[in-house]
Amino acid sequence: MSKVKQSGTQVQSDRARGQSGRLAPGVIATLTNAFPVWVLVASLLALWRPALFTWFTGGLITVGLAVIMLGMGLTLGFDDVRRVSNRRLSLGLGVALQYTVMPLLGWTLARAYDLPTPFAVGLILVSCCPGGTASNVISFLARVDVALSVAMTAASTVIAILMTPVLTAVLAGSRIDVPMGGLLMSTVQVVALPLLTAGLLSRWAPRVTKQLLPVAPLLAVVMITLIVASIIGAGREAILAAGPRLLLAIASLHACGFLFGYLLIRLTGANEATARTIAIEVGMQNSGLGVVLARNNFVSPLVAIPSAISSLFHSLIASVLAAVWRRSPVPVDAPAAVRGGKAVIAGAVIWLVTSGMAAHHAVGGNLDVSGPDCASVVTGL
Repeated sequence: MSKVKQSGTQVQSDRARGQSGRLAPGVIATLTNAFPVWVLVASLLALWRPALFTWFTGGLITVGLAVIMLGMGLTLGFDDVRRVSNRRLSLGLGVALQYTVMPLLGWTLARAYDLPTPFAVGLILVSCCPGGTASNVISFLARVDVALSVAMTAASTVIAILMTPVLTAVLAGSRIDVPMGGLLMSTVQVVALPLLTAGLLSRWAPRVTKQLLPVAPLLAVVMITLIVASIIGAGREAILAAGPRLLLAIASLHACGFLFGYLLIRLTGANEATARTIAIEVGMQNSGLGVVLARNNFVSPLVAIPSAISSLFHSLIASVLAAVWRRSPVPVDAPAAVRGGKAVIAGAVIWLVTSGMAAHHAVGGNLDVSGPDCASVVTGL
């Protein structure tokens, strides 16, 4: 009888431990899904007490982004890489939208809101930047195509060596020199090395990978929240003095970027997961890169303010999307990939956008702001 009681007690104890073990993933998922709340609260705290977050700067931001990319890499496999390599058209159109939709929106909104020249140039500059690694985190949290997101970020970052200075020169009237070595080194540090490390861990240390995977999304949330709050805290005075016009212009830039990125890629017949991924990539910019380019290229410190504020708005909008899409996931390998016939429609839209930019430049509607050559560049949000 005693043995039976002991056995029953042991079974109940095992069940209790099992329920306790199942509680942790639920708590992690709840905290992860509350990403928009953490970003908003941290941003408000950074505006109230910047010192709470401004310690997280410099090399810590690079390390934080590398940790995030490591988490992303742990979720990827060789099948994911192979699948993206077979969808070059989706990748190409996504990158093309990044460098047409956003720059055109930046120029249009700068004129529509009649921004002062420094703020207008800053808005155009951040709209011409590549996608940031934060978009990979959002894709991860939104349960969409992380492999495609990482590929788009890497491709748009490399192309930024040419596209960011050229587009800024065309739309803002000031050519900037982006050091190729610095940009490529930052890409290697923040994207390539963490992904390679993740691949090696998955291959040679599967037990470690299995233990890290459950906490990877929450770790990504913590890192992104710290990075956003740090940038907001550092630019507190300028942000508070910027006024509602600038805030509305930046919010409109990212909201329209998400919207048009999604709608235009759906015109090609792309599946829902691809459309969500590309919408995230198009709507989110490398704001950290924009800040550095502004500080090193323009006399007025106000040119850097739109990039700093951009990091808050695109993170808030994207985190809300991630929370919504995370609750309604779609299969990444669903049918209806980009179709050649419908891709012509998207190609025509992109061509028209590019032609409009060229026409604007030809009639001399540029903003004239000059500054010294760029001395350094980093990759960030």
